[in-house]
Amino acid sequence: MQMADEQKKPSSPSRLGIGCWSFGGGAYWGQQSQDDVNAVTKSALDRDITFFDTARMYNDGASERSLGIALGGNRSRAMICSKVSPAKAYYHTLIEECDTTLLHLGTDYIDIYMIHWPLCPVSLKHFTGEGWILENPPSDEEAFAALAHLKKAGKLREIGVSNFGPEQLRNALALCPDIAYNELTYNIFSRAIEAELVPLCAEKDVRIISSMTLQQGLLAGRYRMAEEVPPNQAHSRHFADLRGKGMSRHGEAGVEAEIFRVVGELRQIASELEITVAQLSIAWVLSKPFIASALIGCRNVKQLDDNAKALELALPAAVVARIDAISRPVWEQLGNSPDYYENTSASRIF
Repeated sequence: MQMADEQKKPSSPSRLGIGCWSFGGGAYWGQQSQDDVNAVTKSALDRDITFFDTARMYNDGASERSLGIALGGNRSRAMICSKVSPAKAYYHTLIEECDTTLLHLGTDYIDIYMIHWPLCPVSLKHFTGEGWILENPPSDEEAFAALAHLKKAGKLREIGVSNFGPEQLRNALALCPDIAYNELTYNIFSRAIEAELVPLCAEKDVRIISSMTLQQGLLAGRYRMAEEVPPNQAHSRHFADLRGKGMSRHGEAGVEAEIFRVVGELRQIASELEITVAQLSIAWVLSKPFIASALIGCRNVKQLDDNAKALELALPAAVVARIDAISRPVWEQLGNSPDYYENTSASRIF
């Protein structure tokens, strides 16, 4: 379907974006009501939160289908980002995957289409167990050639990458100078991109979209100790390897004491400002000029209402600096690898 009104079409991501991983329901996040998805999507658009981030792998396509249903006749008011698995990044397969995404979304174009993770062996093994793919992986050359073809055909408007590190981004830009976005984990507890990726993206005019803005609920202030965090939300390098109860694969000690010390201080700052820890955490990300859009997950309108209040906040520079200072020890202990799920020595991002 073509856009009903080109003038209403957003030309860039809204400052807050809706992360649609839970849309459609699935094993990771549990069931998700389509009525709630419809309500969140409508309420977001009414607030001029027009950016929606999904992916083919989110709930085996159910996220894309759910978002397409929720947008309905409001497609022209939204900016959609979706992503293709690196295991499906062969030239013809990538094009087929894009066509499937278009069908799921009920549209004939995607605003931003990304390679979900870099095309490296450590990354690929998490997307496929097929030996022939692991032995003969897609090449960067064919993946970006396919994206360029899709853009020329009008099926996507802008090309993006997700989780590409400095070396990977440089190599990608050499093949495809049109890359406009890099989606990366960034929050108070995940600041590794500040070391190299932020200056590189600024130099190359690649805009950064932040995922994991609330570190899967950790920065919503709802947990007071590591033991309270569900295992599926505690398998990153922030937590001791055992905390993930078989889901963790990083083998590191974590920084649990440091994290919950910071959470306590964030509660104090939020109390002083008379806001929630989640609003404070989102506003901190939005205070960073290198962030084009910060993604938040919202299961219902109440969560959206609460989180969207961060848009109204302008944190004093002293508060931003205070949070920078108290969170720096976490950054220093976790190091400069932006991959928070693999051992630092085996990062998918480099």
